[in-house]
Amino acid sequence: MRNHAILLVTPYTLVAFISGAMLGAGGTFVWRRWLVRIRTAEWVTPDILARKRWVKGVVTSVGDADNFRLYHMPSIGWHWPFKFRHVPTLSKDLKAQTIHIRIAGVDAPEGAHFGKPAQPHAEESLLWLRRRIEGKTVYCQLIRKDQYGRIIAVPTIPRRFLPTLLGKRWGSPLALEMLRAGMGTTYEQAGAEYGPWTREEFLRVEAEARASRRGMWKHGRIIETPAEYKRRHALLQPPSPPLSQN
Repeated sequence: MRNHAILLVTPYTLVAFISGAMLGAGGTFVWRRWLVRIRTAEWVTPDILARKRWVKGVVTSVGDADNFRLYHMPSIGWHWPFKFRHVPTLSKDLKAQTIHIRIAGVDAPEGAHFGKPAQPHAEESLLWLRRRIEGKTVYCQLIRKDQYGRIIAVPTIPRRFLPTLLGKRWGSPLALEMLRAGMGTTYEQAGAEYGPWTREEFLRVEAEARASRRGMWKHGRIIETPAEYKRRHALLQPPSPPLSQN
């Protein structure tokens, strides 16, 4: 019995125990950080936002001209020749399975919502974004949550002839593409995010589109920017009723 007790605490068993514990902890870390699929914006934890983590996914739908739904595709198994996972195509299977992404740094013309009329060029911008990203793989750097529960993110689109893995660093920035095509304006309100670019770079690309009369700038100017439209309608909203004192 005494010999058996001594055997249990030999350096070899101690090393084996520590190695097993380290492997288990490492495996848990890898699983949580790289292999677990982020299903919705609620699954995006503060530590993910603190790291400004990049995620890859397929755009399943485009609701407005500056936001979309992303089906997160972590790790491998989504593409040939190792394809054993798939992105759902039915709405019922996508429910509560996508991250609501708000494109950082850009403000598109507002569509009709809650009884408010659509801005000019809203449909044009929405159609452009759908054609550009719907059903395609994009990379998104997750920045923060906004007041609507969406994730402010910097999306990039992998370029042709480059491996998909290079998409997040060498991809084409979607926000700048939108500005270059004249499909939006630079978002300059409090908390604006521009990723690795600057506000000046965004404004420069927007100015080029305006000078070339692309998209919403085809007449040289616009009557009202998306930011001005939102401020005007915010002022038109009736004040909230006072709280009951009963």
